[in-house]
Amino acid sequence: MGRSTGKKLPLLAVLLAVLLLLPSAAMAAVAKTIDASRSQHLDLPDVLVGPESVAFDAHGGGPYVSISDGRVLKYGGEVDGWSTFAYSPSYAKNGCDAFSELPSVATESSCGRPLGLRFHNKSGNLYVADAYMGLMRVGPNGGEAKVLVKEAGGTPLRFTNGVDIDQVTGNVYFTDSSTTYTRAQHQMVTTTGDSTGRIMRYDPKTKRVTVLQSGVTYPNGIAISADRTHLIVALTGPCKLMRYWIRGPKANTSEIFADLPGYPDNVRPDGKGGYWVALHREKYELPFGLDRHLVAIRIGAEGEKLQEMKGPKDVRPTEAVEREDGKIYLGSVELSYVSIVNP
Repeated sequence: MGRSTGKKLPLLAVLLAVLLLLPSAAMAAVAKTIDASRSQHLDLPDVLVGPESVAFDAHGGGPYVSISDGRVLKYGGEVDGWSTFAYSPSYAKNGCDAFSELPSVATESSCGRPLGLRFHNKSGNLYVADAYMGLMRVGPNGGEAKVLVKEAGGTPLRFTNGVDIDQVTGNVYFTDSSTTYTRAQHQMVTTTGDSTGRIMRYDPKTKRVTVLQSGVTYPNGIAISADRTHLIVALTGPCKLMRYWIRGPKANTSEIFADLPGYPDNVRPDGKGGYWVALHREKYELPFGLDRHLVAIRIGAEGEKLQEMKGPKDVRPTEAVEREDGKIYLGSVELSYVSIVNP
């Protein structure tokens, strides 16, 4: 009896030590929280607002941003500042460059509201997901964009939102957040639990668009994985990330990839196999208390939480783009600047 107890004690001690180490080991796997309140502001000109998506071309030029008046702007440095890079055909046709006292939400259906931006590095073409115009493309020198896709599967695009590109094949993946509501009615997509969203692929070689999955609940941002086997799609209302397989044994199927602590917008690769997910607000955010909330979260290649970014409650980003130098650019649908966070 005494000998048996003696053998168990060292084993219990080892188990206890392991249990005590588990929390610290788990914490060690999560990098330090990034403070987004200490950031630079890259101000937009005049009274312009809403740099929803942030992109850089293959040569590192930019940032390029999609703004609320219907244009895509390019930043040329401190000397040159911002300039118009692209706009939809309706922007020119409807005289949208003229001053208007109307709020942008009242004119965006006629002037366009570009949301997701992504460059195809080899061609230099910029693909634009415009909420009202559909999927568009403009060449490396900018100018008037060409509308490529206005409908899919016989159903018009009503709320074109996120976009990403397979840099090897050139295939373009994009989302239509709802076939019921427009961007101006985006709150209805969440409050009604609308599940008419779609994930699509555009093949620039054949000029054909394919609906990969329909009946999706508020698909927003989209990103292709580093190994090009699947897509990660932000589901805004459900506060989740979904994985849609485009290659391999699970091709053409989808599954939940991660549960999120907030409402996601755009998803961008972090350059390390994972993703930065911008959170417009926390899931259970209180209007009172500390002026601080989650603004973005970094998710690993297998859906694990790696890092948090926190900032003031008036900063509600739509996109977080990490560059090679470690700086993170935050887009916004309501602010008049792009935030640059240097962790």
